[in-house]
Amino acid sequence: MSRAEATVQTGQTGQTGQTDPGAAVDAAGKDGGQAGAPRAVRLAWTLGLFRSELSVTFRRWRTLALLAVLAAVPVLVGIAVKIETSDGGSIGGGGPDGGGGPAFIAQVTNNGLFLVFTALAATLPFFLPMAIGVVAGDSIAGEASAGTLRYLLVAPAGRTRLLLAKYVTALTFCLVATLVVAASALAVGALLFPLGEVTTISGTRIGFGDGLLRALLIALVVAASLIGVAALGLFVSTLTSSGIAAMATTVGLLITVQIVDQIPQLHAVHPYLFSHYWLSFADLMRDPVYWDDLVKNLGLQALYAGVFGSAAWARFGAKDIAS
Repeated sequence: MSRAEATVQTGQTGQTGQTDPGAAVDAAGKDGGQAGAPRAVRLAWTLGLFRSELSVTFRRWRTLALLAVLAAVPVLVGIAVKIETSDGGSIGGGGPDGGGGPAFIAQVTNNGLFLVFTALAATLPFFLPMAIGVVAGDSIAGEASAGTLRYLLVAPAGRTRLLLAKYVTALTFCLVATLVVAASALAVGALLFPLGEVTTISGTRIGFGDGLLRALLIALVVAASLIGVAALGLFVSTLTSSGIAAMATTVGLLITVQIVDQIPQLHAVHPYLFSHYWLSFADLMRDPVYWDDLVKNLGLQALYAGVFGSAAWARFGAKDIAS
């Protein structure tokens, strides 16, 4: 059974005579489903839709390929560092303390846990947001391009529930993708380098368990740093019926924003760009932790999520669904 047929069948559970997807879209598309349905039943429909979206997203070969590429980045970085230092030499670090980037890579040979921080710093500027942009950008436009969007809007799904399910799925992918990078880096770091006490950026030493907890917290912060990208991709996805165009536009916007963030003459707009505070997660490796830029980053991501999420809802709610 195809996804469209399964969706129609699910949408018809508990109601009779509703076989025309176009009529279902008109009847329930904009108000989110049957208003008179019991709360428990509506919640079950919403959770079922979310589970369906998760299953479809994570079973696609494209999604699995993106996760495989993300998992490969720490492997390549770890092997490169191992080869570079195999003769007893050292490898250069990142920017200076408080500079443009975390100096984690110089510590990898002393403690494999630092490969987690290095891999996240390496993937956050491009690989992670690109993967999120592809998944979020294709969320609505891909369904329209495949001709399944009308079926997904069959009552009791509704536009609001569908859009919310798509966005939560994109956020789930943000978390899974970040954890894949962190887990791969931790495994490679443990295989190639010693583990032990962690030296913070401030020069103090903390236990390995505390360092591992900070690594998990950093991974969660990195995942949260991508919620603005997910909302932007979702909004772009509502503007077109071409999945490829939506993905290309989202990735293009990501690249453009990061280029603007590197132009000194445009420093006045830098604090408002969603990528400006991405590397603030390095402040979690200070003792004590610096919270200022971390809070600014999370607040900025929430602002982007609110603005572009609302724009996506407004656009999708008024969109004429023709496929």
